[in-house]
Amino acid sequence: LIVERSAQDASGAMSDYEAQVPLTGAAYAMKAIPGGKFLMGSPPSEAHRKDDEGPQVEVQIAPFWMGKYEVTWDEYEPYMITQVDREKHGARKDFDPDKHTMVDAVSAPTAPYMEMSFGMGQSGYPAISMTQHAANKYCQWLSAQTGHFYRLPTEAEWEYACRAGTVTAYSFGDDPAELDAYAWHYENSHEKYQKVGQKKPNPW
Repeated sequence: LIVERSAQDASGAMSDYEAQVPLTGAAYAMKAIPGGKFLMGSPPSEAHRKDDEGPQVEVQIAPFWMGKYEVTWDEYEPYMITQVDREKHGARKDFDPDKHTMVDAVSAPTAPYMEMSFGMGQSGYPAISMTQHAANKYCQWLSAQTGHFYRLPTEAEWEYACRAGTVTAYSFGDDPAELDAYAWHYENSHEKYQKVGQKKPNPW
């Protein structure tokens, strides 16, 4: 997922928005996440809690936008697969200022040797198998394309957005029997990933 912090209107208000990557037309949506304090980690009394989930710490989070869904192959693949040869600093070797009006000096990953969805699906499916470095470079590329600053969420922002103001084990409560309605997991995913947006959202 991606986060962004640069699109407040003149009043300072934040609202959800949808956009397209200018270079490719790939659509994506961002959700406005309100700032606030929360207890990061799980309480010792929570069922199935692991030692590395605590101790709980109060964390202050500033408002931000988070991707409504995982970054899909529709968004990521045009960045990942390119025939443009680049210099070591990221600039394209064939740069022509009259032809290439979009600033693009972000290093691209080496083209993969095989189809990276491993046959599980691409259009509408989440992009997988990139390194954290490649994910960060995608954020830089998207920032250059759009003029907004995108980056990966911090661990605290990730948990804050997942909890969505709740204090239960899951954003929908404490009963794992309800998990199928909200998430793909080992028992219901048939050992493959699924298209984004098919499960119920959390309160945010």
